[in-house]
Amino acid sequence: MKAQVLLPKIFNFPFTYNSNHKLLKTGDFVEVPFGQKKEVGVVWPGKISDLKKIKIKKITKKISNFSLDQELINFMNWFAIYNMMPLGLVLKMTIGNNLQQINKKDEDFDQTQRKAKTFNLNAEQKKALKFLNSVNNKFDVSVLQGTTGSGKTLVYFERIKKIISKKKQALVLLPEIFLTNEFKSRFKDFFGFEPAVWHSKITPKNKRIIWKGILNNKIKLVVGARSSLLLPFKNLGIIIVDEEHDPSYKQDEGVIYHARDMAIARASFKNIPIHLVTSIPSIETFNNIKKKKFRHFKILKRYNDFPLPKTKIVNLNLRKIKKGFISDETVEIVKKFLSKKDQVLFFLNRRGYAPYLICKYCGYKQVCPNCSMYLTFHKTQNKAICHHCSMEKKIFRKCKENNDCEFIRYGPGVEKIYEEVSKIFPSNKMEIFSSDYMKKKNQTKILFEKIINNSVDILIGTQMISKGFNFPKLNCIVVVDADFSGRGYDLRTTEKNIQLYHQLSGRAGRFSKDSLIIYQTLSPTNITLNELIKNNSEELLRQELVLRERNLLPPFSRLIAVIVSANSHNLSLDGAREIKNHLRKIDKIEVMGPVDSPLLKIKKKFRSRLLIRFNGKSLIQKKIANLLNSLKISNKIKLTVDVDPVNFG
Repeated sequence: MKAQVLLPKIFNFPFTYNSNHKLLKTGDFVEVPFGQKKEVGVVWPGKISDLKKIKIKKITKKISNFSLDQELINFMNWFAIYNMMPLGLVLKMTIGNNLQQINKKDEDFDQTQRKAKTFNLNAEQKKALKFLNSVNNKFDVSVLQGTTGSGKTLVYFERIKKIISKKKQALVLLPEIFLTNEFKSRFKDFFGFEPAVWHSKITPKNKRIIWKGILNNKIKLVVGARSSLLLPFKNLGIIIVDEEHDPSYKQDEGVIYHARDMAIARASFKNIPIHLVTSIPSIETFNNIKKKKFRHFKILKRYNDFPLPKTKIVNLNLRKIKKGFISDETVEIVKKFLSKKDQVLFFLNRRGYAPYLICKYCGYKQVCPNCSMYLTFHKTQNKAICHHCSMEKKIFRKCKENNDCEFIRYGPGVEKIYEEVSKIFPSNKMEIFSSDYMKKKNQTKILFEKIINNSVDILIGTQMISKGFNFPKLNCIVVVDADFSGRGYDLRTTEKNIQLYHQLSGRAGRFSKDSLIIYQTLSPTNITLNELIKNNSEELLRQELVLRERNLLPPFSRLIAVIVSANSHNLSLDGAREIKNHLRKIDKIEVMGPVDSPLLKIKKKFRSRLLIRFNGKSLIQKKIANLLNSLKISNKIKLTVDVDPVNFG
């Protein structure tokens, strides 16, 4: 008897082995010889080739009690084709290193039901729950939209409770790792047990325990980041994608895919419901709602009926601001909130102290030698750091006439705002809420507890703070720099800004009738800003859709980015031109470029970009992948393929 075995390696096909195991079936885990080693793989479906002239090795053993079901195998095959990646790599994402000690006796993950707190839904939440429950537990994409603080989480908790009561498993996807710990306590309060948390930072032992528990149907509730999507659930009954609009769902390094879109596909293969939860939907979701492809329910009021924060535009007249980035008008408003023992957030989506360092004598700019990016100055470390390759450099350079360069720190980062705010409010306790300060274990949890316990008066935070946190005393937010229109090389700039500032405003005033968000700007008449202030975000999305349709941009077309990297600029361009000539052989696609990537150089590699545009009605990826795999591409260039790119850097 012969069997095909897929190995968790960078191959797009299974290998043929002999087997003495009569009861061997598709999905079973087996140990096989591969080269000089033994590897664990999965028996894979498909036609077995007649290999008479080749000596076929024998399966060493079957690993009992573990197998993948057909639904997951079908999804993995589709996942590999859609995202143009080797099938073996998808298997690697599914099984990881969890089979290396699979027979090791571990304690089971404890999800024993204990006493849970009682939560009561208001009238709107009850209607929302009824809406979600109406799908009869078959495949259906439902969008639950509600302003921040409206109690969306409580609604889908109730939905999950009903599903797992029927002995089904539930998966909740979150966009960021740091959110999982904060959510864990909320889940425990509601369900009476902790969910299994899955992300890249958990220990190998815990990964093995959770993975086995999921595969054996002993774990009923999983909360995880992107990678949890490919876990081997035995009896998955529902998928929740929280903050579905969040760009962090796009994995754009290594294995490139969009977790939200793949989650919808997995729900389809499993024939189960999926709920997309959001305050402001992504442009794709918004379009699918308009076309009636996705069902939609909107919660209009906050949970406790508190109003959204009032808004105020502060005109940053440069002639009036002599020093610093916080206007006198803003300072006076903040003082009033602090006097009431309210918490204040100064928001600036820039890490470090200053984004640019320029010598005032010779004009030299501190640029990363590996990437075409300015280095960001981090004052706490007294270093300039590249936020792409993490290269660090001390601030020293010889200037004219053998003198030292004197660098001007141009533009503010959160560290600089922290320094300025500390001088304005010296008696107040303040903290920075940024990824640079949350690297150690439990740092997020510790800071969160300090905020809840009113041990912090002022927060200075980046985008990280806009996601999923509930701060009862936060009633004033200052957007330090609200001049965001049209910046960057990302076609989603407007969409992302709409979502970001809507999310951010929702952090304030959850338990107060007197809350405020201040937008400091040099462009007080900016259309996007003024529509946001009117709480007219959906009108902005409608306008964005019109613009996208006019220019045949997603979701009115599909895009695939092909990045060609090489040690020299000419080599990357020549490689891209050659590939384009071959891609032209494929019907019904438009190949644009090559052009220099906006981030021309990353990690010492020059990058040229092709964009493939097509109508999206057919799965064209297989044809493109077959063509690219057939090319004799120079080993001096590297190809990166990004299906449905989110940005174009």
